[in-house]
Amino acid sequence: MTYQRRELIRSLVGGSLLLPGILQELLANDSRNDMEASSLQPKQSHHCPSAKQVIFLNMSGGVSHVDSFDYRPKLFADHNKTYRVSDRMLEAFALNNRSVDKYFKRPQWDFRQRGQSGLWISDLFPHIAECADDICLIRSMRNDHADHFQATLGIHTGSVSFARPSIGAWVSYGLGTINQNLPSFIVLAPQMPYAGAQVWASDFLPGCHQGSHVVPGPEPMPNIKRIQPTSELQEIEIGLTQSFNKRHLSLRKNVPDLSSRVKSFETAFGMQIAAPEAFDLSKETDATHQLYGLSRNSAKGFAWQCLIARRLIERGVRFVELIDTGASNNWDSHGDMAAHGSLAKNVDQPIAGLLKDLKLRGLLGETLVVWTTEFGRTPFNTAKDAKGREHHAEVFSSWIAGGGARAGFSYGESDDHGCAVATNEVHLHDFHATILHLLGLDHERLTYRYAGRDFRLTDVKGRVISGVIA
Repeated sequence: MTYQRRELIRSLVGGSLLLPGILQELLANDSRNDMEASSLQPKQSHHCPSAKQVIFLNMSGGVSHVDSFDYRPKLFADHNKTYRVSDRMLEAFALNNRSVDKYFKRPQWDFRQRGQSGLWISDLFPHIAECADDICLIRSMRNDHADHFQATLGIHTGSVSFARPSIGAWVSYGLGTINQNLPSFIVLAPQMPYAGAQVWASDFLPGCHQGSHVVPGPEPMPNIKRIQPTSELQEIEIGLTQSFNKRHLSLRKNVPDLSSRVKSFETAFGMQIAAPEAFDLSKETDATHQLYGLSRNSAKGFAWQCLIARRLIERGVRFVELIDTGASNNWDSHGDMAAHGSLAKNVDQPIAGLLKDLKLRGLLGETLVVWTTEFGRTPFNTAKDAKGREHHAEVFSSWIAGGGARAGFSYGESDDHGCAVATNEVHLHDFHATILHLLGLDHERLTYRYAGRDFRLTDVKGRVISGVIA
């Protein structure tokens, strides 16, 4: 049937009844529908990958770069001195607070050189600082928007203005899954973040690639237990359902999301066995719990998320995202930077424990760990001795570790006070292109045809930052 349809399309083009562009669209749709049912199967990468999987650590609200990973000695020295702010930077301030004259604010935490690499990391993250020789700091990041909603979309989807698939969905689409009994993309988040579920949405990609949201707690994946009294009875029921589904699907070849829906039922069946085992920490040792700073029998907190992330990676989940907070009570420290202290304490030891545990188990080399936030915070404020900081998308810091990243290295710089990029800018498109590259994916070739054009995570821009690759 599909073959005859394609021959008919080509014959119509031969008779000049269809334009070549329409032909390309129709054939692309045809091929896509044929592949929908197996779109989660493992796929060949574009080139030899350095990493197989990703753990994406998203700190929601805007972590201050100048208080954490971007050491600016002059900002200490010039505390309370006047700084004349550009119009672009003023957009981060409220309309009634856009006077161009601001005052530098010194970092609230001291910096020290860490490890053999000598990376400068502040006392805000003492445990992560112990892993300095394993991480690659990027101190010249830039986003396209200074509001949370848009910037969060940007760091996840590459677009600050339109709904687009999340990076996790793109990776799932490009590489497929390793374990057919677990979702290829899982998000561990206690609350809804800025931009909501769009953070892990597949948008126009097949629905099977969207992230599965897991909420820390005693039942992280609700409704996963079977309701039938025996597994034999359930298998009979599933078999009957599959036969009906396949018959229904065979009569509706051109319904884009139908095969994804059928596949989701098959995955859900496998998850009834695989998911409870993956989320069961009872066999983890006391030493492992202590490494992450997790109390035994606890099923909440970022330490739980980090330990579960390691277990999911071990079981072949392709992309795991961890979000520490939600759209409130996060790193958005307008009023007082002291709030950064408790937020850092929540994530610092668990992240360090995750890096150490992955390394100990030989998983860090094939797992790319990404730490980021949507933007930084202003090195200045309206009043002298101001306690807080505003949004700052002009420059901020992220880091990567494992999975082919250059270890114990710092890439890019902000200016003397951390106000703007000075050297080696890494736009969010460059950041995404580099992550994809380490996974063996060419960001210019990882495309999906939708609404008459080929879309990609990096839009029409982006370059691989070779300087951060080992």
